[in-house]
Amino acid sequence: MANPATVSSAPRRTSGLWLEAIGAALRRRLRTEWFGSPLHLALLAGPRPEGFAAFPANPRPANANAGRALLEGRFTLAGDTLNLGPGADPWNRPSPSLAFAAALHGFAWLGDLMTQGEAGAREALRLMSAWRAVFGGWNAFSWSGAVLERRTFNLACAAAALSEHAEDEEAQALPDLLARHVRQLLIVRDPAERAAERAAVAACAAATLSGPAGERLLDRACVGLERRIVAAVLPDGTHVSRSPEAGLELLFDLIALDDALAQRNLETPDEAARATDRLGAALRLFTLADGGLACFQGGEAASAVRVGAARARQEPGAAVPTRLTHGGYERLDGGQIEVLVDAGVPASGAYSVAACAQPAAIEVTCGGERLITNAGWSPRAPSAQALRLTAAASTVSLGRESAGAPLSGWRAKVLGARLVAGAREVEVRRTNAEAGVWLDVVHDGWVRGLGLLHERRLYLDLDADELRGEDKFTSVRATRPRVIPYEARFHLPPEVSAAVARDNKSVLLRGRSATGWWLRNDAAEVRVEPATCFRDGRQVPTRQVVLMGHIRADKGGRLRWKLARAEG
Repeated sequence: MANPATVSSAPRRTSGLWLEAIGAALRRRLRTEWFGSPLHLALLAGPRPEGFAAFPANPRPANANAGRALLEGRFTLAGDTLNLGPGADPWNRPSPSLAFAAALHGFAWLGDLMTQGEAGAREALRLMSAWRAVFGGWNAFSWSGAVLERRTFNLACAAAALSEHAEDEEAQALPDLLARHVRQLLIVRDPAERAAERAAVAACAAATLSGPAGERLLDRACVGLERRIVAAVLPDGTHVSRSPEAGLELLFDLIALDDALAQRNLETPDEAARATDRLGAALRLFTLADGGLACFQGGEAASAVRVGAARARQEPGAAVPTRLTHGGYERLDGGQIEVLVDAGVPASGAYSVAACAQPAAIEVTCGGERLITNAGWSPRAPSAQALRLTAAASTVSLGRESAGAPLSGWRAKVLGARLVAGAREVEVRRTNAEAGVWLDVVHDGWVRGLGLLHERRLYLDLDADELRGEDKFTSVRATRPRVIPYEARFHLPPEVSAAVARDNKSVLLRGRSATGWWLRNDAAEVRVEPATCFRDGRQVPTRQVVLMGHIRADKGGRLRWKLARAEG
């Protein structure tokens, strides 16, 4: 049965970004001055909650080994390690990186430390008390939006263990501190793309607080959440940024909110409940056969343990969607081969700060192993912006250029590294037949610069259990007869080996199971080159298969390839 064609488009507006950046910088400066003023700090201080009314569990899996290391004074955050020794103070010395500092002040270590029982809770109380003495009043960095958001969530989920072992003064200080965090979260506006996440965390933390102060904060938080969650979660469950990992992380926050409200016999706000269900359905599509997450559009390949924790409340055997029409993703399932395809336009505006210029990128698992992937850049690695370009994904580059690029310079510092000049329109045609599935993805990412339309046609043959691909380039405007190089890339996970056969065409791919899969093609040249993928924000060396050739700008051209299991 043929599905009707779907077209997604998102105009890119680069003019006016200077004015937007200037306005944003002025507003940020004014807010920063106000947030540090004595009057604002006095407003944050009261009224005080009576204590705790709920203790939500953190649905994110914790790492007991990391918890033991923390007891020894070893902090490993954002890919860096700070070895301080037992009982040391991490707040009175410089952090190895900005990302490390954000994780440290966001209390990203708190969940791991809580795995160590009473010893972990007492160490957490010591670290929190030391932080409060230096940064508890006000600090522009530690009270900034994203850092504040994560610290609020981590404190709310650890409140039960912390309260159990806190002295009287500490026991009262904790709900007071959490109430101040919630009040600040409710008025913070930066970063703009995390409005829904802030609202979900504010509601979750407010639900933990008892007394009239807690009730008022919860009412305010739920009103803001209803509005912001609609903007952040598309009707099919895709996060508006189009990042599968962003959707997973928001789902974790909503699960914790639901837990906190259930403990108080309160209903989850309607829009939040709907968003939880939709995010869960999209997560099923993004979960690959290896149990991990597909890495597209600024999201890493989250581990099977992390994905499983988010899916723990879902009904066993729940249906897996085959397409996310609003989000622009397609899934093809065969006997041994499973394919996920980025078939949408990158996010725009504030939500594009982690978007990638990688139209028609694919991820493929064969026999339950991830065989073809993408670089998996995420905002946890902000210094590697080049890996948001086309060449960092399993798709095609033309003229050794990128179909879009992130902002740089002063505008990026103010607005974030938004993606500009990417594909504006993507057309998708899908045909489901008894023998297989056809998928055509056509995008205009190369039209403005080179005058060429790229069509990636995929056919998953269910009988032969093989994937056939064709990348076709069509000239859409009069241009001089020049030659343009193309490079079709297939990024491999570090566990996958690649060997070019004697014909210098076919490439044998093998995962941990040692099962071989041939990548055959008609490219002029085939290479296996070094590449990079990201895991927990860290660059890991790996390899990529690159199919190279040339086409005529006035006539176009095509490349054909096939992935099939090796005999024997």
